[in-house]
Amino acid sequence: MAQIFDRSSNALARMSLILTGLITIALGLTLDELQRSPWVTRQGQRADQPVPFSHKHHVEGLGLQCQYCHTTVEKSSYAGIPPTKTCMNCHAQIWTNAQLLEPVRHSWATGESIAWTRVHDLPDYVFFNHEIHVNKGIGCSSCHGRVDQMPIMYMQNSLQMEWCLNCHRNPAKNLRPTSEIYNMAWQGASELRPVWCAAEDVPAGSPTAGGVTCTETAPGGEVQMAALSSPLTGLHTQTAATAIGSENTMPMTLPAGLHYTKFTSQDALGQFLVQHYNVRNPRELTSCEVCHR
Repeated sequence: MAQIFDRSSNALARMSLILTGLITIALGLTLDELQRSPWVTRQGQRADQPVPFSHKHHVEGLGLQCQYCHTTVEKSSYAGIPPTKTCMNCHAQIWTNAQLLEPVRHSWATGESIAWTRVHDLPDYVFFNHEIHVNKGIGCSSCHGRVDQMPIMYMQNSLQMEWCLNCHRNPAKNLRPTSEIYNMAWQGASELRPVWCAAEDVPAGSPTAGGVTCTETAPGGEVQMAALSSPLTGLHTQTAATAIGSENTMPMTLPAGLHYTKFTSQDALGQFLVQHYNVRNPRELTSCEVCHR
C-alpha cells in the first residue's frame, strides 16, 4: 500500500508543534502584560465625576489636610467619602452660585448623596485596612501618589496583589515617621537630608508608632549613626528643633532622655521603623484572611 504522507510531513509536523508552542507562549505573555496594563488597572485614567473636584486646588492651593475630608482614615478600615455637609462648610459662603457646584447644592437641599465614582475601588473579596497602614507609617502618597498635584483624581498605582506583595516583602522602603503621613513631598532620609530618630517605651495598649520621635534638625547631645543593633539608651538635653516637613517657623521641643540615631538612607530609617513599629514580616502574614474576606 502506498504511503499517504510524504517523508516531508514529519518535518511539517515537528514545525507545527513548535509553532503551536511558540504561539501559546506568546499568547500567555501578551495576556500577562495586558492584565498589568492601564487598560485593565485603570491607572492614570480620570473618571467622570458629577463635580470636577480638584485636589490640587484644595490641598496645595488652600492647604486643606487630608483628614479634614477623609475623617476616618486614622480610625477605620475606610478612609471615607466626605458628606455634602463638609463641602457646604465653605461653599455655603463662597462660590454659592457657581454652576459647577449645582450638584452639591442639590444634594444639600434634597438630602441625596452625590454619586461619586470611586477611583480606588478594590474587589469585594479584598480587605484593606486604612487604619493599620496609616498608623504604621505608610504615607498617603505611597499608595495614592502626589494627590496634592492632581487637578482631577486618578489612580497612580495598580493596586493589584503583586503591588501589595512588593511592599509587604520590603516595607522599609515606604515607611516614614508618623508625623509625615500627610506630607506629600516626603522623600525619605538621604545624605543631603538626614533624619534623626529616637524610640522610647510606650504603655501597653498604646500604638507602638507613638514611641518614635523623628526630626530633620540635629538634636543636641550624643547622636549615633544608624545601627539597628545598638540599644536606644543614653541622655541628651532637651533641645528645640523643627518638625519634619514644617516651614521652619514653629520650633518643636524634642523629648528629653532619648538617644537619637542619625539616618542617611531610607533603607536604614525604614529598618529602624520596622523594628520599633512592630511591623509584621511576610512570614508572619500567613493567614489568607488578613487580606481576603
